[in-house]
Amino acid sequence: MSKNVSVIKKMQVSLRNKRRNRSYKSAIKTLSKKYILSLKNTQQLNSKDILLQLSALYQKIDKAVSKGILHKNNGSRKKAILAKAIKDLKLKNS
Repeated sequence: MSKNVSVIKKMQVSLRNKRRNRSYKSAIKTLSKKYILSLKNTQQLNSKDILLQLSALYQKIDKAVSKGILHKNNGSRKKAILAKAIKDLKLKNS
């Protein structure tokens, strides 16, 4: 371990940011999995609940992008995948 004060502070900051980033990414992954499962089990939920889940997930992704946790294109790609999933579901049901 270094005794340099600036190195110690940099380590503390990087660990703090790592924990914050991990919590955001974990929440996005968890919400995404729940959303995809709810699309597969459409008998249990109505379309309003699915759209509310999608909205909450979009908000979480946008917040992660604005904080610099996810790259802008990565966030857009995640949102496009989720939108495509609901679009495919609508095409199957019709």
